[in-house]
Amino acid sequence: MNLIATGNTAKIYLHENKIIKIYNDKLPETESIHEANKQKWAYSFGLSVPKILDVTKIEGKQAIIMEYSKGKTLGELLLENKDQAEYYMNLSIDMQQQIHSVVPNTTLELMTEKLQHQIQTVSILEKKQQDMLIKKLHSITFDKRLCHGDFHLFNLIKTDNKVTIIDWVDSSVGDIRADVYRTYLLYSYFSLELAEMYCRLYCERSGLSKIEVFQWAPIIAAARLAENVRSESSERLLEIVNQFCPL
Repeated sequence: MNLIATGNTAKIYLHENKIIKIYNDKLPETESIHEANKQKWAYSFGLSVPKILDVTKIEGKQAIIMEYSKGKTLGELLLENKDQAEYYMNLSIDMQQQIHSVVPNTTLELMTEKLQHQIQTVSILEKKQQDMLIKKLHSITFDKRLCHGDFHLFNLIKTDNKVTIIDWVDSSVGDIRADVYRTYLLYSYFSLELAEMYCRLYCERSGLSKIEVFQWAPIIAAARLAENVRSESSERLLEIVNQFCPL
């Protein structure tokens, strides 16, 4: 097997023209089934998602085997063609709005429950602040839509005739404005200019305002702290939480 990517929860291999995702040992035993079911559900709605071929174990580790989408990510293409950043960003927004157009009619994970659980597990937040964030979380009203939960240019693969959306483990039923802020937050770590371009374009095309999107800032930043991503700055996330939701 040819290792092609390493993530926070799994390693990705290419083998016999198939993608094999092998999960880390620390994860719950149901992780692979959980993600596979989400991806199958997205596929059933006609979204451009790799077809799940099998959920199995390889050398005792959880694994998903899925279709291989041959191509480059939009992130790679943007880095190679920085003068076309707005084109690739608009292309990504096309895909994100397709996701956000889906009205779920299933028992897919609820975003509010997921975020509340994450906030409650962040030990560096004081209990009073956790309570404030959870109260704010439940005060926001929204139309329930499908949200990807980790949407960015490197989770979009451009093949010859389409763009394929990968990595569905964080998908949920929730507020598209929260999904947009999550994407903004991910981009802003690497490039505030790119993050602002994304937010501007999405808002222009959707009719949303930046204020509507940014009401989710402290909640999404606090939940991000629970992920313990090595490349992320906890100080940066805490600053966002304190800016919008001070003690």
